[in-house]
Amino acid sequence: MKKTPPAASPDSYVSALRGWRRDCVEMLRAAVRSAATLDEAIKWGHLVYFARGPVLLIRAEEERVLFGFWRGQRLRLIEPRLKPGGKFEMATLEITKGTTIDAFTARRLAAKAVQLNKTLGDPTKAAVPT
Repeated sequence: MKKTPPAASPDSYVSALRGWRRDCVEMLRAAVRSAATLDEAIKWGHLVYFARGPVLLIRAEEERVLFGFWRGQRLRLIEPRLKPGGKFEMATLEITKGTTIDAFTARRLAAKAVQLNKTLGDPTKAAVPT
């Protein structure tokens, strides 16, 4: 994959995408932003949302879009396709051209993830990395 400089803003990140990936990221972004009050930023080259620490990410790659949650392992009852991995309690849903997630489920995941941060604090400080 070619290295490109990170987008200057969340809007420029989305506007640089094309096709199904752009449609997917636009839907996820709208769902997340309607679910709760979050700070949105470009961090690590993709969209990251914060509320008392990092909550979730949206990362468009060449053949997939990742929808990941710092406390995603606690969200698997809402979305069983979340795959655990990485530090803390991370879990990520891999969305490809042939798979989808509906806006209602994306909103539920985001709202619950924000609630977990409000209850448990910043996941990067509260959890022990695995």
